[in-house]
Amino acid sequence: MILKKLSLINYKNFDSRTFQFDGKINCFVGPNGIGKTNVLDAIYHLSYGKSYFNPISSQNIRHDQELFVIDGTYEKENREERILVSLKRGQKKQIKRNGKLYERFSDHIGFIPLVIISPSDRNLILEGSDVRRRFIDSVISQEDKAYLKTLINYNQVVSQRNALLKYFALNTVFNADQLEAYDLQLIELGVPIFEKRMEFISLFTPIFQKRYLSISGGNETVELVYRSDLKNSDFSALLQENIKRDRTLQYSSVGIHKDDLVFQMEGHPIKKYGSQGQQKSFLIALKLAQFDFLKQQSNLRPILLLDDIFDKLDEHRVSQIINLVDEEEFGQIFISDTHPERTENAVKQVHQTFKFFDLSHDETLME
Repeated sequence: MILKKLSLINYKNFDSRTFQFDGKINCFVGPNGIGKTNVLDAIYHLSYGKSYFNPISSQNIRHDQELFVIDGTYEKENREERILVSLKRGQKKQIKRNGKLYERFSDHIGFIPLVIISPSDRNLILEGSDVRRRFIDSVISQEDKAYLKTLINYNQVVSQRNALLKYFALNTVFNADQLEAYDLQLIELGVPIFEKRMEFISLFTPIFQKRYLSISGGNETVELVYRSDLKNSDFSALLQENIKRDRTLQYSSVGIHKDDLVFQMEGHPIKKYGSQGQQKSFLIALKLAQFDFLKQQSNLRPILLLDDIFDKLDEHRVSQIINLVDEEEFGQIFISDTHPERTENAVKQVHQTFKFFDLSHDETLME
């Protein structure tokens, strides 16, 4: 899996720019605000059909312009694949593969496996359970289209049930049969999602723990704890027990849409007890485990984006991460950093040929 060429038109701070990439390592350097992360985000966009950093698609269009275009040419399993993502203000975003328009974005998910590691990953620790659920669902959906379809349908039913609860409250009425119709759908769709998440966590946790051990040197023990209402209760019974509460709150208060993934170190929440360096190592291990999992499932080496990951890590941990990124295990890698010399010295430890893009000087340096 190699991204050979990337062309951007009016994407974020770029008016028009084309990059030809090395098949192994590509580095973007320059000061903050120059667009390093935007290039990586464009590559992410081609895989997931959306930005990693800004979910409001229209805000990714360059200021005062009417549309953006991201055009990527890949080599996948000895075939050339061209993916194009475009958006015009006031219209729907389009994703095309080899000139053919996708009817559903979900059909594209998983075609270009990719993992990003970024400072924004801290939201997995700092924010609410919905962020961690999206992480679980994103990884599973990359390799299981049936799961993604079931999840989309489940979320639609939750929205419809919530709308019905609001209708009941607004009109001071209640119809148990109407509510039960949605409950049956939630059970039918939610139980398979719960079972798939349980299976995923059991497979994923040992991979993650192995990665963390490699990065930290074995100084701390870490755990991923999956919390769900369905672990100890029947879904049907849960819905029945919480009807009064749901009517008061006017939304569905129980179900797999409330699940969480708890990050622990030495048996305690890493959010409270982990240092900044430990938290960053935890998140890098989590994302490298995502890489390993997708690699196992797809038999392809996903593209790896490393966005400013050297910041706030001590020299030992930087060295550990670089040593992990060896030629045999990983495929194509994209790195952004504000310090060109640091990046160059780190990359040369694992590979002698790579491309350097100095965005502050609009030039490419070949090594």
